[in-house]
Amino acid sequence: MSKPRIAVVVPADAGGESYRRMAEAGCEVALADAGWAKGFNASTDEFLTLCRGADAIVGARLEGVPITSDMLAALPGLRIYGRYNIGYDDIDLVAATELGIVVTNSPVESNWGAVAENTFAFMLGLLKNLRERDRHVKNGGWRDDEPGAAYLGRRQDGYEGLTIGIIGLGRVGSRLADLLQPWRVRILAHDPYVDDAGFVHHNATRTGLDELLGASDVVTLHCDLNDETRLLMGERAFGLMKPGAIFINAARGGLVDQDALFHALDRDIIAGAALDVLETEPPPRQSPVLGLGDKVLLAPHTAGRTISGGVNMSHAMQTDALLTALRGRTPKNVVNPDALPKWRQRFGGKSLL
Repeated sequence: MSKPRIAVVVPADAGGESYRRMAEAGCEVALADAGWAKGFNASTDEFLTLCRGADAIVGARLEGVPITSDMLAALPGLRIYGRYNIGYDDIDLVAATELGIVVTNSPVESNWGAVAENTFAFMLGLLKNLRERDRHVKNGGWRDDEPGAAYLGRRQDGYEGLTIGIIGLGRVGSRLADLLQPWRVRILAHDPYVDDAGFVHHNATRTGLDELLGASDVVTLHCDLNDETRLLMGERAFGLMKPGAIFINAARGGLVDQDALFHALDRDIIAGAALDVLETEPPPRQSPVLGLGDKVLLAPHTAGRTISGGVNMSHAMQTDALLTALRGRTPKNVVNPDALPKWRQRFGGKSLL
């Protein structure tokens, strides 16, 4: 019997431990070019060449290479597509489900917890004008004409504090709500897929989206990108926000109409934004958002990365998932569970190892 083939499309395991585990289990491991290790430099044709005959694929997002239904259909033996990251919106899940291919992700706390912390840092950076104050002092200024800062929480002198609106109360949104508790802010949240107990547990008030946008001093996105949420934040949504409000997106660039956000900032419809993600990554040098100065704080889609990020945990997690699937058993962290009946019909109990 020939060895099962695993295609590693983003070879991010620098130490190679996960690849050795796959090989020791009896797999043929096909590694992508090292230039793909950060998720760039691939093409659709190169992807298909690497993955031809694969029983399993593992890696993170390859920028500019969406995993379409045609690409999945060209891989008739594929059992599983494992992701080292949490996101999977670049994969056609409907097609994967129809074909009986399971997609798994890696919801490691070091990633989603870091996104919540980064969002909190974004919020403080904008509300406290940290960049502007730093520049003010370095340019010879002191207290005269310094930019000033907002006070977040309510006080005993009657100040009511700011209202933080969280769109998406999943792992990241709920962790952010927990981080905000000592600051005594008012937390509004919108998430139709979380029950009332989840809102109570994280001390957040359930609201409709329009109400949240109109009442919040900070609006922060933490929802999945899908057909329901794509371009969730557009001209109408930004128009509902307070003129002095700030907007944060550390989820997915496709949730936001980039032109609408630019116009909202450029025309002072909202006061500022912090973005870890953009619709096109990296942004073209001519991208209007790059010319907004201190109105926008940008990061290169790295909110989930930290020095002690534990990325090896996701490598081990996905290696376990792949080997489990290749043994004909259901892996953990399947994001398209509707695929399981057909998957079990095709592969259940049929071990390749």
